[in-house]
Amino acid sequence: MSHTKTVLITGANKGIGYETARQLGAQGLHILLGSRHEERGRKAAEALLSEGVRTEWIELDVTRQNTIDAAAAHIEQQFGALDILINNAGVTFEKGTPPSQTELDDLRRTFDTNFFGMFAVTKAMLPLLRKSTAGRIVNLSSGLGSLAWNSDPETEFYRFNLLAYNSSKTAVNALTVMLAKEFKDSPIKINAADPGYTSTDLNHHTGYRTVEQAAAVVIRLAMLGPDGPTGGYFDENGEVPW
Repeated sequence: MSHTKTVLITGANKGIGYETARQLGAQGLHILLGSRHEERGRKAAEALLSEGVRTEWIELDVTRQNTIDAAAAHIEQQFGALDILINNAGVTFEKGTPPSQTELDDLRRTFDTNFFGMFAVTKAMLPLLRKSTAGRIVNLSSGLGSLAWNSDPETEFYRFNLLAYNSSKTAVNALTVMLAKEFKDSPIKINAADPGYTSTDLNHHTGYRTVEQAAAVVIRLAMLGPDGPTGGYFDENGEVPW
């Protein structure tokens, strides 16, 4: 009997996280649907269960270490290992504020979820990922995290000059590179995904891409074979410049 892969997705009760859960669940993976809101998390899990997806809600607020530790303990007790971690949870508080006018509190709150929270979850789950025969980590970044695109007037991202959000995703890219270097001689593969400008609650549905389109690159990186890349930054078309 083949092993059923387990996947933990943070911020999975809606948007790209939920769609990723739906598609991976359809491939037969066991979905741990991380959400900080119990009611929304349970509703999302029930909707997936009704589609035949093996899933369960797991309380996970990436800014609260006690929920991260409890989630890790639960996964260890129930499964003994974790095969895939998808760091999807993300926030933004800026509404077109010029960088110099950014509220320091908004900067801190953005990094708390998008960077420090991502690191905290990854650190807690790494011992479980190391017990997998082929651990995979996908960090949700953004084209807005690319310094190359931020400084090129010809790109679509140039006009979104958001200090907190963009720099938090640049930090996500740095985390991806450094962890991938640390684990390069292990079976673990760690990559950053740029899902593109997707219509979600995060941007008040101003994006022009669907969650189905956005999830494609996330799923590809989550399901990489042994010859797949690590320490890369990808969208659906290939590598994104740093």
